Amino acid sequence: MASKADLVRAQSWACDLSDAEVERASRGFSERSFAAGTYICHRGDRLDHWTGVISGLIKISVISRAGKAMTFAGAGAGSWFGEGSVLKGEPRKYDVVAIRDTRLAMLNKTTFDWLSENSLAFNRFLVRHLNERMGQFIGTIEFDRILKPQDRVARSLSWFFNPFLSPDMAGHLEITQEELGLLAGVSRQIVNKSLQALQAQGMVEVSHGRIVVLDLEGLTRYES
Repeated sequence: MASKADLVRAQSWACDLSDAEVERASRGFSERSFAAGTYICHRGDRLDHWTGVISGLIKISVISRAGKAMTFAGAGAGSWFGEGSVLKGEPRKYDVVAIRDTRLAMLNKTTFDWLSENSLAFNRFLVRHLNERMGQFIGTIEFDRILKPQDRVARSLSWFFNPFLSPDMAGHLEITQEELGLLAGVSRQIVNKSLQALQAQGMVEVSHGRIVVLDLEGLTRYES
């Protein structure tokens, strides 16, 4: 069984940490598992951990008082999220839901704060991470207000393959059409039609529960 230090070293943000920083990080590192459909946290909750996906799939979303749902991001293995709330010490402004059985890594706030105050390597990673996340969220506003349903499916797929935010993705995604619909905010029928069109254009290859991305750049910029 891997030690906590080994688990920390396997994380993208720990690649350039010193041995002493890895040892300090391992003291605040833990894991939790969530069943599919479970809320990991609700909007307004305090979740005093920076959180990463070891395995599984989650979505970050909100529901307005009028019942309108908006998904900000989906996250698969290797993705970390929630750094803004931890930095500011404030309640979460979104719901986090496990779309499938999910195993999470959690770095507590005390350790996160220590690293951000003492580790240059960690701070470099965090600045890049925040910048990439901001770009993703700005894109989501366009996505929700402007794009057609088929475009939304394409952009939702592209989320998972940002090489910095999702470093463990390897060109394919194990996901059902229903799960992708939850992330894109469209029906399963629209997902099916959209994937057929994307496959016909040579951008993806679709099989049961699996999507292989052939043209990531095309998905990222896709407009029908």
